[in-house]
Formats: sequence, structure tokens, C-alpha cells
Amino acid sequence: MIDLIQLDFIRNALFAVFLCGVLGGIIGSYVVVNRIVFLAGGVAHASFGGIGLAYLLGTAILPTTFVFAVIVSVLIGLMTMNDSEKMDTVIGITWSAGMALGVVFLELTPGYKGNLMGYLFGSILSVSGSGLFLMLFCTVLVIMIVTIFYRNLAIMSFDREFAAAKGIPVNFFHVLILLLLGVALVVMIRVSGLILVIALLSIPPAISAKFSKSFLTMISYSIIISLAAGYAGLFFSYWFSISSGASIILCMAFFYIVADILDRTILKAGHEDENSIGKS
Repeated sequence: MIDLIQLDFIRNALFAVFLCGVLGGIIGSYVVVNRIVFLAGGVAHASFGGIGLAYLLGTAILPTTFVFAVIVSVLIGLMTMNDSEKMDTVIGITWSAGMALGVVFLELTPGYKGNLMGYLFGSILSVSGSGLFLMLFCTVLVIMIVTIFYRNLAIMSFDREFAAAKGIPVNFFHVLILLLLGVALVVMIRVSGLILVIALLSIPPAISAKFSKSFLTMISYSIIISLAAGYAGLFFSYWFSISSGASIILCMAFFYIVADILDRTILKAGHEDENSIGKS
């Protein structure tokens, strides 16, 4: 195992898991609290258009997809800013249109398409140094923005009407969250791919929400769970020679099942204690 860590692509994979764990824990918490998991899935799948565009133009895939995902996120934010009821419709259209654009762009691209499956289902072992630098830049950028606007983002996420009453620009922060979501998705695509990336954003926060009493605690627990599942999944993918993205997601799903059982057990024990106190 020590010999493996000396390999550049293994070190890149370990660092990529760390960055995705931190980023997923932060942005995923906002996604779950704001109940925009479906929206996150829409942006993720629409990003396939960015991948197809990169192949067509012959440009670097991650930067091109990054710009495409950010544009899609902002467009969804602007289109649903004052009418949240049509969000599902907008997401559905964006989801399908982005995927369709990706298919068309790929069909217009002559020659070999490269490791396309890696972007659909993840290929963390193929993360390059330049790709890692972009992931690091995006992670630091998100952390800085969330730190600066943490209070306003948290208030808006839990109660938009109260936030508006306090003079917080709700529409601005609505678009900002979607913008950060687009950034996070591009970073995490290399780990799990477009198809599975939504699990990285939703499962760890869903677990941490069961045991958290504050939003900051929820974010912290989400990061820890993401890192634990990420490194466990990476180990199992090497041990059993399976897809790293799928392995990480399965670890997260297992953690969720265990957490749900523990949560139900704790609640049941609490109800039994209350009943025994009431009878006495």
C-alpha cells in the first residue's frame, strides 16, 4: 500500500477524493436544506453538453464543462427566481436539452472520442495534475464565498420569507447557491461521473442531518462522512478492481442505511424512555 502512494496517479486520486469530500459536504448541505436535489441532478446531466462541446472544439474538457455548468446553473436560477413553481419544468427542459446537445456535439466530432465513459461514470485514477489544480481552485473559491456569506446563505436556506424581511437579497443568494452548485458538480464529475454525482451531494448531508443540531455541525459531519466513504470506496475499488465512482457511492449508501437504523433505534429508545417516565 505504501508503494502505491508513491505513484503520482494514486496521490492525485487521494487528493481528488479529499477535495470532493470537502466540496460535497459544504455544497451538498445547502442542496439538501434548500431541497434542490432534483435541480442538482438537472445541472449535472445538462453538463454533458459541456463535455460534448469540449470534444467538438478540441478544448480541455474540465474547464469547458466548468463554464457550461456555471452558465446552466445561472440560467436556471434566473428563470426560476420569481416563480419557483415552474422549477421542475425548467429543470426537465435543461436536463434533456443539455444531454441532447452533448450527443449532437459528439456526433459532429470526427475521430476517436477518448475516455468518454470516465466522464459518465467517473475515472478518478485518470485525474491529471492540471485537472487537480482546477479542482483545488474551485474548492478554495467555494470555501471563500461560503465563508464570506455564510450567515445570509444559512438564513435564506432555512426561511426565505424571514431572510427577505431582514433585507437579505434572496434572489441574489438563490442564484449564488446555484452558481456554487455548478462549480461543485464539475469538480466532482471526475470522481463519480455525471450519472452518479448527485449521490455525492445528497447522501452525506442526508446522513449528517439525522444527527446534527446546527447547520455548521451538519456541514462538518457531511465532510467527514464524504471523506470516509470516499477513501473506503477508493480502497474497495482497488481491492476488487471495480469502478471507483460506483464503489464510493455504494459505501455512502451503506453508511446511510446504517445511519437510518441507528436513528430509528435512538428514536425508539427515546420514546420508550418517555413512556416509562409517563407511567411512573
